[in-house]
Amino acid sequence: MWLPRQPKCISDLILCIITPPFSQATANSDSAEAWSESARQLPSASRAVRYKYNLICEIAGRRVSRVSTSAEASNVAQVMEGMPLSMGSLRTLPWYVAGSQVLGVACVVITGVWMGHYRGGYAWNGSAQEFNVHPLCMVLGLVFLYGDAVLVYRVFRNETKRSVKILHALLHMMALIISIVGLVAVFDFHSAAKISHMYSLHSWCGMLTFVLFFLQWLLGLGFFLFPWASAHLRSWYLPLHVFFGLLLLAMSVGSCLLGITEKLLFSIMETYSRFSGEGVLANILGLLLVCFGVVVGYVVTREDFRRPPNPEEEALSVHFKTLSEGEIPSSP
Repeated sequence: MWLPRQPKCISDLILCIITPPFSQATANSDSAEAWSESARQLPSASRAVRYKYNLICEIAGRRVSRVSTSAEASNVAQVMEGMPLSMGSLRTLPWYVAGSQVLGVACVVITGVWMGHYRGGYAWNGSAQEFNVHPLCMVLGLVFLYGDAVLVYRVFRNETKRSVKILHALLHMMALIISIVGLVAVFDFHSAAKISHMYSLHSWCGMLTFVLFFLQWLLGLGFFLFPWASAHLRSWYLPLHVFFGLLLLAMSVGSCLLGITEKLLFSIMETYSRFSGEGVLANILGLLLVCFGVVVGYVVTREDFRRPPNPEEEALSVHFKTLSEGEIPSSP
């Protein structure tokens, strides 16, 4: 009969669950008793460590005791890794991600060509060329980089969650900085040209999107990257964070569409109805923005593309605060 070695540190405890005994010699009903016996033999330790070890041993005992055939072992391994039984759907994930990047880059390039070729280029002197910085920065920041930040949890499926969180926050920070540059450009232009601020539907929707995005970023830092909230509060806020993340992407795309229409009506109202080159290019930009948002939303909401859960990582994350305080959670 196989018995786990007596743990001396937290890494030994995690090792018990990472390398469970799936050999035929241990795949029997006595294995669970072996885990429990080892838990009882644990030397004097803190209540938190004893609870964590008992929890891991209980899970591992259930896993080995239920494995009686090689087919069942395969199914259990797949379920524990959070992976679908059929891997065919995951083969399409790289194609969707690549398609989203092509669409996103195309949106940025077309916006740059539109403002650079048809609207006279870029400057920072209060002129109309300074205004051109605004649409380029907003498409780059609040659409492309924001969408990529949403996708990181689907692209980096096997990286540590901490690393993915940091990348997620950094991409959002880049989007935030670039968006601030775009907002300063348009307010500076309006002030120099004696144009009223915040009078159009585009400006209202755009500012609402930016403010909500900034709040979402701050809450994400506080709840997840530098967690100060309890595990219960984080689990309550997580669905809201995901929902508003997708909602803000849709609001960003919608605000861009309003801005495109407003710019075209202000600039080429007389020739817009005659399919002028600038108008057609702007319309194509609008369609690409919608396609980018749809592809990103589809990848994020499809269950097959979800990041596979890591039982050890999740357990340590959820129980870290209570275990570090020497308390036993009310429910494992």
